[in-house]
Amino acid sequence: MKDRINRVALVGTGFVGSSYAFALLNQGVTEELVLIDLNREKSEGDAMDLNHGLPFAPSPTRIWFGDYSDCKDADLVVLCAGANQKPGETRLDLVEKNTRIFKSIVEEIMANGFDGIFLVATNPVDILTYAVWKFSGLPKERVIGSGTILDTARFRFLLGDYFNVDTRNVHAYIVGEHGDTELPVWSHADIAGKTISDWVKKEEHYKQEDLDELFLNVRDAAYHIIQRKGATYYGIAMGLVRLTKAILQNENSVLTVSAYLDGEYGHKDIYIGVPAVVNRSGIREVIELDLNNSEKEKFDHSVSVLKKTMEPVLKVTD
Repeated sequence: MKDRINRVALVGTGFVGSSYAFALLNQGVTEELVLIDLNREKSEGDAMDLNHGLPFAPSPTRIWFGDYSDCKDADLVVLCAGANQKPGETRLDLVEKNTRIFKSIVEEIMANGFDGIFLVATNPVDILTYAVWKFSGLPKERVIGSGTILDTARFRFLLGDYFNVDTRNVHAYIVGEHGDTELPVWSHADIAGKTISDWVKKEEHYKQEDLDELFLNVRDAAYHIIQRKGATYYGIAMGLVRLTKAILQNENSVLTVSAYLDGEYGHKDIYIGVPAVVNRSGIREVIELDLNNSEKEKFDHSVSVLKKTMEPVLKVTD
C-alpha cells in the first residue's frame, strides 16, 4: 500500500492558478491540493467548485482552501500570485511590483517549515525564480521557474501545424528569457530525426521566411492573446501540470524550465530558460546544447537584458 501522499500548495488562484488547479484535477496528478489566496472568498469558491467535479475526475483528490501553515507538509508549492501583465506592458515591467509581493509570500512559507520544491509561474518568471531562490534559502535545484516551457509548446504547435505533423513529434526548443529576447534553437530542431532545414530543402513550398515569421508569432503570442482576451492561462496551466507530473512522478523528463546557471552556456548566477532534466529532487541537471554562433550571441544578449533588469531585485534580495 502506498503510504506517501503528494500535496501541492497553490498560492494565487487568479486566471493561471485556477486554470492550473482545474487541469491538475482533470489529470489526477496529486492526492492533495490546497488553495491559498488573499481573496479568501474566491479561493473557497474555487475549492467548492473543484470538489463538485470529483465524481468525474480520474482519481480522488482532497481539495481545500487553506493558509501558509499547509505548506509545511507540501511536496510542491506553485506560485501563481502577483500582478498580471496588462496590455502594452512587458513581462519585465512587472519586476519590482512582483518582487515585493513574493518576498512576503516566500518568507511566510519558509517560516511555516516548508522543505519541498518551489515552482514559479508569475512573470517576469526568470527574475522572480531567482528572487524565490534567494528569499527561500533552498538549494538551487529545488527552485524552478516555468521558463520557456510554454514558448517551446507554442513553437512545437506552430511547427507541427506548418509541416502538418503531430505537434508531439516535433522536437524543438525556445531558450533564454521568457519574453522578448527569447530565441529558437533552429540548429537542434527536428521532426522524426530530420532537421527542420532538411525539411525546408526537401519541399519547395516550405520557406525559411515562413519559419522566421512563425518564430515571431511564438515570441509575441502572449501580446496577441492578452489583446484579445486580457490574459493567457490555459496553455501555461497545462505546462505547469506537466512540470508537476514530472516532479511528483520522478520522471527525469527534459523540459525547458527556468534553471540556475552555474557556468553552463558560459554564464553564472542567473535563472533562465534552458532544457533541464526534472525529477522528484527538482532539477537534476541542466542540458547544455551546442548552440551555433548566432544562437550563442542571442542567448548572451538575453542573459545581459535579464541581468540588467534584475539590478533592483538584487537590492531587495541582498
